[in-house]
Amino acid sequence: MDVTGITSLATAMSDLSSNQAVGIAVLKKAINLNAAGALALIQALPDSKPTSNLPAHLGQNINTTA
Repeated sequence: MDVTGITSLATAMSDLSSNQAVGIAVLKKAINLNAAGALALIQALPDSKPTSNLPAHLGQNINTTA
């Protein structure tokens, strides 16, 4: 077997491994950014506690007629 063929194959495999590692790192960073954005949206929601003099049972049932 030719030595240059072996070295080029080893170099190509090393580059592929490096590219995959970089891709995985970018994917993890994107997932973390999405999680932080979702958490910020959830925390931005107003409290569901009533702020007026409405009864506590209001909004628990849906009245329907046929």
